[in-house]
Amino acid sequence: MTNISRRDAMLATGAAALWPALAAAQRRNGAAATPFSWAILQQRAAALAKQPYRAPQPVAAAAALDYDAVGGIRYRPDRTLAGGVRPFPLGKYAPVPVGLNVVENGRATRVDYATDLFETKPGVSPAPGFAGFRVMEPGRESDWLAYMGASYFRSAGSQDQYGLSARGVAVDTGLEKEQFPTFTEFWIERLADGGYTIYALLDGESLTGAYRFVSRHRGAVVQDVSSVLFLRRAVARLGIAPATSMFWYDDRAHATATDWRPEIHDSDGLALWTAGGEHVWRPLRNPAQPTTDSFAADDVRGFGLLQRDRDFSHYQDDGAFYDRRPNLWIEPKGKWGAGRVLLYAFPTAGETTDNVVCFWTPGAPVRAGQRLAYDYRLTWGSDDPSRDRAAHVVDTWTGSAGRPGGAPVAGAVKLVADFMGDGLAGLTRESGVSADIGVTRGKVLASAAYPVVGQRNRWRVTADIAPEGDGPADVRLFLKRDGAALSETLLMPLYST
Repeated sequence: MTNISRRDAMLATGAAALWPALAAAQRRNGAAATPFSWAILQQRAAALAKQPYRAPQPVAAAAALDYDAVGGIRYRPDRTLAGGVRPFPLGKYAPVPVGLNVVENGRATRVDYATDLFETKPGVSPAPGFAGFRVMEPGRESDWLAYMGASYFRSAGSQDQYGLSARGVAVDTGLEKEQFPTFTEFWIERLADGGYTIYALLDGESLTGAYRFVSRHRGAVVQDVSSVLFLRRAVARLGIAPATSMFWYDDRAHATATDWRPEIHDSDGLALWTAGGEHVWRPLRNPAQPTTDSFAADDVRGFGLLQRDRDFSHYQDDGAFYDRRPNLWIEPKGKWGAGRVLLYAFPTAGETTDNVVCFWTPGAPVRAGQRLAYDYRLTWGSDDPSRDRAAHVVDTWTGSAGRPGGAPVAGAVKLVADFMGDGLAGLTRESGVSADIGVTRGKVLASAAYPVVGQRNRWRVTADIAPEGDGPADVRLFLKRDGAALSETLLMPLYST
């Protein structure tokens, strides 16, 4: 995914053909209601896995509908489904239809496409079919949840602002040939409290799947997800609960940017909460070449891509509002076993390309014929669910090593990291606080830890580090006192200057 936009890919991939037998039966019966349940959906996914994969087929008429044309097609508000659901039209970048069904009392009714479901501008005609759907805010013309293209979906979170996306599953991300399994059909059930249970059938070259998303908007958007996967063939790298985002640049690299805005990114870091209770923060970067970082995550408690910097003045964007972009935090339910969280990133020269992906991947080989099940919770919001009482990273910078104003130290890099948190309250230079620094492929030449003058509960760590050998020096850094950690752990790659 280095030559095209990942967002374009997610739209262009679309979704595969409808379940053939069900579609034929509903056409014969005039879209009569049919029995539906979570168990039935899993049975269908299992049966589909035993059939040869058939690639999705686009609707020819969708190719003529570019962004402007699709913007002139609007689903009629008076035809809203299930109290708040409106389908998306097909278009050039979402040309393959998905099946939509409304579920009530254990029975599903197919939503048949009709031209009069959409209002259009003069000279624009919709292509037959639905590209996906969105869930509307009650009494408003904005939406809080949207599914469209491949297995991607996203939420506007708690500040009515879309940003990063989630995916049903990732297959071979960062390897030679990534696959994009598709949600082919949805079943939508409104809950008594105004939320929705969304069921989805997944199909792809290497696997099929059944998904259930119990979705509620209570300030933050919370989705309780059940996923069951059926493997057609072995997968080299299976990604569970993937999140995909965009990181172009921040204030550390603004000098290399072509845009006037000080920072542009949907997320600024990967947060990880290990089974042992350690909180980890890995700042994002726009790499010079594709990179894959791996983090030990046996029975991981939580992970996600977050936008911690929420100061408007740092972005100065009064249209895209990067300061309002939601966090996405993933919390496994039950024990997922041995595995790792992977962070894959590739270079981008603009803000329309999603160039960062994170997911959990199992440690055991994924073989043909397997059935795998994972339950987890997704939280989309502005609060940082990764934080506890320990201090957290609020800023990092790199530059020339050595004393300010003096000659730079050749072959070394200075890392500066600031931590904030209530656990630092009242601590001074005489309190015995120090920085615990470990470096792989490098060595520490000098370091210091001290409170920042005039800033409440804020401490700074500076370290001159000399990378060695191939690749970056991987730095592991946290504040400690009397042998106990006072902060989360910062993981940071440093490259030779």
